[in-house]
Amino acid sequence: AVVTAMVTLCLEDKTAFLSLGVEPSHSPLSINLKRKRDWLLDSKDDDLAELLIPDPEPVWVVEYLCGLKMKLKRQCVSLVLPEHHEVFTKLLEDSVVKRFLAWDKDLKVSDKYLLAMVIAYFSRAGLFAWQYRRIHFFLALYLANDMEEDNQAPKQDIFYFLYGKSYAQRPMFHKLRFQFVRSMGWRTWVSREECEEIQAYNPELWVWKRDRATLPQNSRTIEHEIQVCLRPLEYGHHL
Repeated sequence: AVVTAMVTLCLEDKTAFLSLGVEPSHSPLSINLKRKRDWLLDSKDDDLAELLIPDPEPVWVVEYLCGLKMKLKRQCVSLVLPEHHEVFTKLLEDSVVKRFLAWDKDLKVSDKYLLAMVIAYFSRAGLFAWQYRRIHFFLALYLANDMEEDNQAPKQDIFYFLYGKSYAQRPMFHKLRFQFVRSMGWRTWVSREECEEIQAYNPELWVWKRDRATLPQNSRTIEHEIQVCLRPLEYGHHL
């Protein structure tokens, strides 16, 4: 009975992956802790799913050593593999992805850190590299904006590039986004250090030049904010 239930869950999630635009695997079904299988996406047992999605174990590294004194720094082992970088680079050549990145000239939705988070999410979702499609790129990018951006309006333009002016597919997008987050075991936070580690894997990749700090309008904004902060001092006011 247990085996039958597991097979049923597997078959149900094949349908879920078809809705993601992914062809089901023809390889034999098996439970593998290293590779989270498809049926975890729609598993009704959240506790079981979380048990089968282990968090990366932290390691301790020496930050500095001075005589008999030693300072340790806690780090988490990254789950990002070369195959995640490869599929991300391949998706950058997708026609819709290329048009979207070219449109986002102000980098409000797709700066280098948000794009690095896409790779981090790919590594946590547990799919095989060949399973990732355009929709996964935008699901991950939308989620990265959810986590990091105060202004949530710009990310809505993702829908225009995916579906045009139609609103009919948006509920399905949000359903897939929920499934994507569940497949990651709800681990949506990505540290700046992990983003920089991801970028360092292939520092010459063109998207890592998408730095908001280098944009002219950002420089003017920072200069204006500094002037506003200093203005009370010019008039003799005390903070």
